[in-house]
Amino acid sequence: MLTGRETTTLSPVDVLKQNRKKNKMKNVLVYSLALVIATAPILIIPACSKSSSSSSDLVGNWAISDYFDGPARSEAVLFQIADTVFVGTGLSDTKRFNDFWKYSLSKRYWTRIADFKGGLRSSAIAFALNKKGYVGTGTDGSNFQNDMWQYSVDSNGWAPRNTFGWSASNPGGATARVEAVAFTVNNTAYVATGYDNNFLKDVWQYNAASDSWTQKAGIAGSKRSQATVFNVGGKVYLVSGNNNGSALNDIQVYDPSADTWTALRKLTNSSDESYDDKYTSIIRYNAVGFTIGSKAYLATGENGSMNSHTWEYDPSNDTWAEKTAFSGTARTGALAFTLTTNGTDRGFVMTGRSGTAPFDNMYELQPTLEDNTNDN
Repeated sequence: MLTGRETTTLSPVDVLKQNRKKNKMKNVLVYSLALVIATAPILIIPACSKSSSSSSDLVGNWAISDYFDGPARSEAVLFQIADTVFVGTGLSDTKRFNDFWKYSLSKRYWTRIADFKGGLRSSAIAFALNKKGYVGTGTDGSNFQNDMWQYSVDSNGWAPRNTFGWSASNPGGATARVEAVAFTVNNTAYVATGYDNNFLKDVWQYNAASDSWTQKAGIAGSKRSQATVFNVGGKVYLVSGNNNGSALNDIQVYDPSADTWTALRKLTNSSDESYDDKYTSIIRYNAVGFTIGSKAYLATGENGSMNSHTWEYDPSNDTWAEKTAFSGTARTGALAFTLTTNGTDRGFVMTGRSGTAPFDNMYELQPTLEDNTNDN
């Protein structure tokens, strides 16, 4: 008779069989668990960091504006006197132009003025000083030019000026060229860079009173053509450009009082932060630049293909912020300008081409508004 918990004595053979059965069940359990883990969805939780903006996060609205009333074109020139913009010369898919037109926001239409007297022209430069417009350099399709012409609003006429680069000590002037840049700062005009069968980095200052030119310090970095310039806070910024078919990844600033060019932050993804993740999309040539308030904007152009990315530059900290992409057809060889109404700057982009197809439309960038496709 047994009392308490009953026990049974097993033979060694029975013990071995029982252990094998337990091990088999354990192996089945381990295999089943591994199968569940292997087939379960993998959840990856990213580390907390800033991320670059997607296109849906970008701010800025491109609104279609008044069409240019002249023939569609690219590689034209533009100068601005007070609240009036003057546009002329350029290239269509079949010919060059010497016509000129003026536009103001108060009238909202284009008026043809006296034709440019320098002949058919594209890829020239233009600037305005003392209520006069100046146009020079460029090509007629056969030869590069280094002539300069002055436009008078009062007489609606053109008068020849001394050759680009001319001075009493340099009567031959600077080399004839295309695809240079022109800018004004502190009521003084400058022409820089370009192409004369070689890429160039020289800079020339124009004295309207003496109708003469003085060579200044050349730009920093590589020689180039088709660069982009804008003027913010009394300093001039030169961005990117073309050297032997490659877009350059730099920006530099010119201090006219010191006559120095200083290289700024490279247009590359060089930091561990996200702000410069897409900086390579800034790099381009034959683009446009314009200012609204204390910020500058870069749009259109090309770098192997047409570039619609729009970027806002803040000179106070040398950084760029991407805005809504240009909503018109991607283009190169366009024009841009800024007009002020009721104390508010307004930036516009017009003309240009895609391939050989030229445009006559114009868009306004509203940088603080959300993108509205109904405006495009």
